[in-house]
Amino acid sequence: MRSLRAASIVLVLGLCLGQPGWADIYVFTAADGTVFLSNVPTDERYTVLIAAPPPAAPANPGRPGPGLAGKARYERMVDAVARTYGLESALVHAVIAVESSHNPKAVSKKGAAGLMQLMPGTARRYGVTDAFDPAQNVGGGARYLRDLLDMFDSDVSLALAAFNAGENAVKKHGNRVPPYRETLHYVPRVLDYYQRYRAAAGV
Repeated sequence: MRSLRAASIVLVLGLCLGQPGWADIYVFTAADGTVFLSNVPTDERYTVLIAAPPPAAPANPGRPGPGLAGKARYERMVDAVARTYGLESALVHAVIAVESSHNPKAVSKKGAAGLMQLMPGTARRYGVTDAFDPAQNVGGGARYLRDLLDMFDSDVSLALAAFNAGENAVKKHGNRVPPYRETLHYVPRVLDYYQRYRAAAGV
């Protein structure tokens, strides 16, 4: 069932990528706890999880779009860290984009800090002494992401769910994406950025 769950999430994003922005994303949870996501609901059990926002105003000519300047600033550093831990740069950048919009000083209400929004315990676990230092933060976050991919057999969706909700939450729900609203928003958003960054890089 894991491959089916992963495919359902990837399918949503694949369908959305050809459009200029987000489409509505729907969700339903089956009796066995499996979470299904789709932007083309074919079952009355689907309910809206993420409503498509109204079209954004055109960007000013000659100016980078939101987050692009920040991404460019950390491109070489992220590339080097990603190579070190056997990750795709596009995936690391996607996590950063959703976690902090490439803002190294970002702090969440729960105390997560820096580019990859490391919680204090995670920062300590990976030897990060200054979560606001971009190199330390991305180094620790990338190591954590690598460990999660290894833990969940390279299932990107589960690794991202664990990055957001914690690996124990994924295990508690039978190695499935936990049915937490925040996590159900988080995983497809990161995967969307991931696919867009890969496409931009010609991958």
